[in-house]
Amino acid sequence: MRLVGGVTDEQLTHRTPSTDVSVAALLDHLLGLSLAFTWAARKSGGDGPGSSAPPPPASADNLDPQWRTLLPRRLGELVEAWRQPDAWTGKTTAGGVTLPAEVMGVVALDELVLHGWDLARATRQPFHCDPASTEAVLAFTAESAKPEQAAGREGLFGPVVPVPADAPPLDRALGFAGRDPGWTAPS
Repeated sequence: MRLVGGVTDEQLTHRTPSTDVSVAALLDHLLGLSLAFTWAARKSGGDGPGSSAPPPPASADNLDPQWRTLLPRRLGELVEAWRQPDAWTGKTTAGGVTLPAEVMGVVALDELVLHGWDLARATRQPFHCDPASTEAVLAFTAESAKPEQAAGREGLFGPVVPVPADAPPLDRALGFAGRDPGWTAPS
């Protein structure tokens, strides 16, 4: 949530580490995914029409003008929803995909960590991820980087970026997710 407060209006058009995605489009994506994964934790299916269908592509044009207050609130609700023990049981759906809830929780964490890093890099802010979250995302991205998982990666991650095996865990997770840990925003 701290990262959201550090985004300036001028940075909304800046490019992120994700190819052809602006900061505004990333923020729009975060607004949508925070809602979808909150509904998944609550197993509520959402309050709106088509909430179980995949969301439309994130777009700078769709960024809610109230994103500065709306996104922190939605992220807080997301965290609270996944703190409930029953969020981690059974099956649940987000973005038209149904998974065991414990897997969906890791997917939600992966989205938050990777896109948090994207936002931090694009806006030249520091990024910190706690060790437990880093390890969970590393395990998830390492599994997705296996050749036999290639079909499942399609549309989720870019091609694996080689990172030294002795690099910090977050750098390795980023590489497995198709991000260059050394990426910096253009000046």
